[in-house]
Amino acid sequence: MTSKRIVLVISVAVFLAWFVVMLGAYTRLTNAGLGCPDWPGCYGHLVLPSTGKALDVAQNAFPSIPIESRKAWTEMAHRYAAGSLVLLICLIALNAVWRSKKKTLPLFLVLLVAFQAALGMWTVTLKLLPVVVMGHLLDGILIFSCLCLLRAQVGKLSPVDLPVWHRWAGLGLLIVFCQIALGGWVSANYAGIACVGFPQCNGQWLPDWHLDQGFYLLSPVGANYQGGVLDNAARISIQMVHRLGALITAVYCLSLAGALLIKVKSCVIRALACLLILLVVLQITLGILNVLMLLPVGIAVAHNGVAALLLATMLVLFYFTSHKDNL
Repeated sequence: MTSKRIVLVISVAVFLAWFVVMLGAYTRLTNAGLGCPDWPGCYGHLVLPSTGKALDVAQNAFPSIPIESRKAWTEMAHRYAAGSLVLLICLIALNAVWRSKKKTLPLFLVLLVAFQAALGMWTVTLKLLPVVVMGHLLDGILIFSCLCLLRAQVGKLSPVDLPVWHRWAGLGLLIVFCQIALGGWVSANYAGIACVGFPQCNGQWLPDWHLDQGFYLLSPVGANYQGGVLDNAARISIQMVHRLGALITAVYCLSLAGALLIKVKSCVIRALACLLILLVVLQITLGILNVLMLLPVGIAVAHNGVAALLLATMLVLFYFTSHKDNL
């Protein structure tokens, strides 16, 4: 495959990966995560029947789980989009093995999508086990971010030797990753509207926290976690930790971006700093709107999409401040 064609394939994969992240968020937010009770099919079919005897057969295969066509098709659309992304990443990896000296990142992407497929299966078979749902979100965003990094590597721009800023960007990358993990934990435990109001939570500045309950990762296997099983006090604790994390993340990212704009002359680094500021402000706005408007689907999906862009931006910034192309 020519270099122009592989760049095009990578670019398509980047956009598809971002779409898959947001489609996954839409699937969770519309309670369609168990729209198909089996995997990889849906009620025993690759394409869910819509009418007739085949639909009756599908229902009889899972008599305790009534078919909800809208939820089933939402889940299947997510699987089809993710499957298409897997094919593109495999194509990118094969091209790297045969034609490129840089094989590490494409092969790492293959491992990530393999793990993502396993997480997708476990999400269904373990009935939305929170730690699996959180991992599924994180891995999807990490796939998108690594594809963005790969696209940066095959571009014409080269990294700048900024070792000090490289370390600060690395710390920012870790902070953003942890904050997205907290957001995934909020979503997996249906804690998005546990706190009504902003900046207060249910009329309180410091409600009682129950961190031992809210952040117990080893939830029992076999229970159905759709809708969540934690009491409201535990969900409030999760929401408050996420808010605190958002404050820390925003302060750090905005400070880093501002310092880069003042201290660094590279146009690429300055452009990434401006993008970082824009994304942080947008993400904070979406987060506040989610609380004030009680988690409208469109805004909540956008919140996930901007989180993916934020991590990708930090990863690309980390790459461009390295002393050489060694990622």
